[in-house]
Amino acid sequence: MKLRASRLSVLFLCTSLLCTISLFALDHQPGADYRARRVALSAKLNGGIAVLFAATESEGPNEIHGFRQDNNFFYLTGWAEPGAAVVIAPAVKAEGATPARPYTEILFLPARDPAQEKWTGPKLGAEDPKALEVTGFDRVATLDQMHDLVRQIIPRPQAEIYTAIAHSPETTPSTLPMEWLKRTNSFPAYADYLDVNDKIAELRKTKDQGEIERIRQATDASIAAHRAAMKEMRPGLFEYQIAALMQYKFETAGCERPAYAPIVGSGFYSTVLHYSENSHEIHDGDLVVMDVAGEYAMYASDITRTLPANGHFTPRQREIYNVVLGAQQAAMQAVVAGKSTLDKTEPNSLYQVAYDYINTHGKDLHGEPLGKYFIHGVGHRVGLEVHDVGSGPLDRGDVFTVEPGVYIPEEKVGVRIEDIVMLDEKGKLVNLTAKLPHTPEEVEAAMRR
Repeated sequence: MKLRASRLSVLFLCTSLLCTISLFALDHQPGADYRARRVALSAKLNGGIAVLFAATESEGPNEIHGFRQDNNFFYLTGWAEPGAAVVIAPAVKAEGATPARPYTEILFLPARDPAQEKWTGPKLGAEDPKALEVTGFDRVATLDQMHDLVRQIIPRPQAEIYTAIAHSPETTPSTLPMEWLKRTNSFPAYADYLDVNDKIAELRKTKDQGEIERIRQATDASIAAHRAAMKEMRPGLFEYQIAALMQYKFETAGCERPAYAPIVGSGFYSTVLHYSENSHEIHDGDLVVMDVAGEYAMYASDITRTLPANGHFTPRQREIYNVVLGAQQAAMQAVVAGKSTLDKTEPNSLYQVAYDYINTHGKDLHGEPLGKYFIHGVGHRVGLEVHDVGSGPLDRGDVFTVEPGVYIPEEKVGVRIEDIVMLDEKGKLVNLTAKLPHTPEEVEAAMRR
């Protein structure tokens, strides 16, 4: 009995320690990486300051999904708890009446609430002796100090304050900084409020090694989910059963949540791009489009495979599948770092490569080219968002998808093949999903029991 009690005590202690550490909620990526991003942002502020707020806790219907940090705030801080704020101010030289200012960065945390922590678990407070070490900041303060501290570092005589300005009239976490700043009477009337989102997007476009590793982890877990679905797929199952299996697999492999709402569309619904009901029975002879992936440490993956429900493609299904596969391979082979783009309208667009291939390799039942059935873009960048920020030519450090598709409702045939790729430091294309079955023969082999 004593031995059992001792084991229980040790288990309780370990669990408590794990909970404490997890609730401090700093990402495992080295703090120096986040500091480097803050310094890089400060260089884009033209002497102004940046004020960003963390997301707020979800309430009501959205609470079931759990809290998820604002992407820009996480990118700059690695802090995953709600209710925080950060101020970043570049160093400025003395000029006229304006005194010199050293580079300054302050993380503001909510004051600890012992009563609330009985519900949520322990939180890190600004007064904690390990606050600087844990957060990687030179200074950590409480939110109620923010008013006075920000006043001290506002540039004068002209104040430029960069914050997240929402492009929607709706009240969202991203609108909170503007509301807070405008309500705060400590800010002088001459302050100009500018949008920081584009400046952060410029930084987020190129992924560092830590980010690439997180995307790779999300991708590997998602590959395991797709392989499990290939083994389990058969007529008589419902789409939601496949979706549930896949989510179970990538979450047991370390992902926190789906990177987006899973899409498992069979038969006619394989031709519906953003079908998400996942409510229909899978029938013999159906094609099943599975656009499903997980999110690891805030970073997304994005993978699509198309399976024959019974494990064997019909000749027509194989024909369409090979057209889409050929288009994807042509687009991948056309990638040139610093030149290729994902934009349909650009002269070096990978979309045009994929479209031209589809339009010249195959016909519909009426003898018409298949190009008109390729109705979406060829890909998008991936990172903290599944459709991540960034534009312009693809270059070293960019992570993106290549995902042509053909959707013919009349035939109940929809095929999409989506892989996630990156350009390495030498400009070479690396397929992060290369381990996942790709050709019709590989897919059929993976589905054999």
